[in-house]
Amino acid sequence: MEAAIVVKMADVKTFIDNSRGGLKNPTQIQANCIPHILDGEDCIGCAKTGSGKTLAFGLPILQKLCEDPYGIFALILTPTRELAFQIADQLAVIGKPMHLKQCVITGGMDMMLQGQDLAKKPHIVIATPGRLADHLESCNTFSLKKIKFLVLDEADRLLGGGFVEQLKTIFEALPKTKQNLLFSATITDTLEKVKEITVNKVFMWEENSKMATVDELEQYYVLCPMSVKDSYLVETVRTFKEKNEKGSIMIFTDTCKNCQLLSMILNEVGFNNVALHAMIRQKERLAALARFKSNVARILIATDVASRGLDIPSVELVINHTIPNIPKDYIHRVGRTARAGRGGMAISLITPHDIKLLHAIEEAINTKLKKYTIQDKEVMKIFTQVSVTKREAEIKLDETDFYEKKMINKRKNRILEEKDLDEEEEEEKEKEKEKLKKRKKKVKTRWLIQSEMK
Repeated sequence: MEAAIVVKMADVKTFIDNSRGGLKNPTQIQANCIPHILDGEDCIGCAKTGSGKTLAFGLPILQKLCEDPYGIFALILTPTRELAFQIADQLAVIGKPMHLKQCVITGGMDMMLQGQDLAKKPHIVIATPGRLADHLESCNTFSLKKIKFLVLDEADRLLGGGFVEQLKTIFEALPKTKQNLLFSATITDTLEKVKEITVNKVFMWEENSKMATVDELEQYYVLCPMSVKDSYLVETVRTFKEKNEKGSIMIFTDTCKNCQLLSMILNEVGFNNVALHAMIRQKERLAALARFKSNVARILIATDVASRGLDIPSVELVINHTIPNIPKDYIHRVGRTARAGRGGMAISLITPHDIKLLHAIEEAINTKLKKYTIQDKEVMKIFTQVSVTKREAEIKLDETDFYEKKMINKRKNRILEEKDLDEEEEEEKEKEKEKLKKRKKKVKTRWLIQSEMK
């Protein structure tokens, strides 16, 4: 084996220093967790976003793999597809000298090809719970009974309730004796319970900091009426771009529909961007992310599928178009910038209805957000244009197959519930027709107003 994978903490420093990642020293979570993992202990690690958690579990796994190589050696579970692919990319770099074999198992990709990859017994499987559970239930060409490591990345999200059935299926396929490694940027009661019920000795390390966000992150809010929020977003982007033409921006919103609409609006008003949400096919999601990472497009508009773990060094600004209801989701979103010691800025658009949410976030991160100045006069200049553009985008969206995936899932549920499909679909079609008529009428009215103002 060509790589000097680590045994002691001094060796970790040497390995990282010589690695292609360009890191010079182990971070706190790496320095504290790696020795305990190498000693065979279970580990729960919690540190701020951008603190090097992937290497904290990746390096010791590769060390142990070098000592006793076989497949499938380790299973890494993540809540999102994009994070799974990113972990695979990072492990591919540090595992290249030892010819690491790994495969990514996520939804949106060909199950037959994935099944073939699993049958080849890669050293490491990186997966989202849903698709891996599908493979375990549908084929017997691979086994997870001999894995040595189980990693839950973004463990609080995985154990938060949304993946209960899938995780049950997966855990039944795993051996009783294994090392469990749980990592996240936010610790929860669930992770505390895991420590209590595990059979192995558990080392738990949490970063000692009163602030949940990094010092290098500047955090602001913009107070605006709900009716002109989209116009404030456009003006916020324009204001930032005036001073930072080459800076990359991530914009977070709440739903797939709003994500797609904002992407269409910003493209129409002159800001080239890409969208990332669950209603886009997986290959298109990866392509959009690649365009953003390579700076072909410098604005990424996304739902919370992009809020966890993604490491894109060029991101200088995160904008919350819709502020999240849960403070820890805010922490993960703004953690997409100001990573690994770099500076960054986060701006949240706040309506009067969001004041309580803002206070809850400030309490959670132990930091007061500062007011960011946006010129109201400039917002009013673009208000009509943005409003009309949004209505037109809504009409275009209704005329496409944007909701095709959603409708397929609804149809499956109705079949399972033995409901009258034809009758319900006719009712929905009539509702959509009425909505379309109303939107077209509003667009026409907006254009008339705009013409009169000119």
